[in-house]
Amino acid sequence: MESALACYVRQGIRATSIRDIAAEAGVTPALVHYYYGDASQLLERVIAERLLPVFDAVRNSIAVTDDADPGAIAAGFVNAVCAAVERHPWWPALWVREVLSEGGALRDFLVLRVAPDLTRSLAERFAGAQAQGRLNSKLDPRLIMVTLVGLTLFPAAGAPIWRCIFDASDLTMDDVRRHALALLARGLEAHT
Repeated sequence: MESALACYVRQGIRATSIRDIAAEAGVTPALVHYYYGDASQLLERVIAERLLPVFDAVRNSIAVTDDADPGAIAAGFVNAVCAAVERHPWWPALWVREVLSEGGALRDFLVLRVAPDLTRSLAERFAGAQAQGRLNSKLDPRLIMVTLVGLTLFPAAGAPIWRCIFDASDLTMDDVRRHALALLARGLEAHT
């Protein structure tokens, strides 16, 4: 499955054959077929055993945050996503290639299976905090989710580019996390 992930990230899910995955793993295509079935069955296993646990870890980390504190909710998301990226460095590149890109093979997976519950739940929590006067009234709770993704997964996916442009090989995901939290701390405050 690690070989499948490496191929999916490098060349895309639809462009990856069982033969490619077998070559990456150093085994025969017949062996891959024997253990994982065809390409669609292998993809389903990768989703179930590699992708869903990443999303579940993020969801579980956020579930324990204080519903009334928008800063804690945002920080829970940022911390969970950054931790997931550190544990699974393939995630941002796969997300850009297969979710954001038009025709990506995982777009329906995200839109139909993963994102609705998580994003709606967080947006509702932000809306509740806003109704209590604990969140900047000029913010749209739904767009906070877009901002959180933009402050976490985009920098992770673009790291090879911005590290090169800024000669910033010293910056880590922990630096991205601290930066995002600093930006959010002032922006989420309720202004009177």
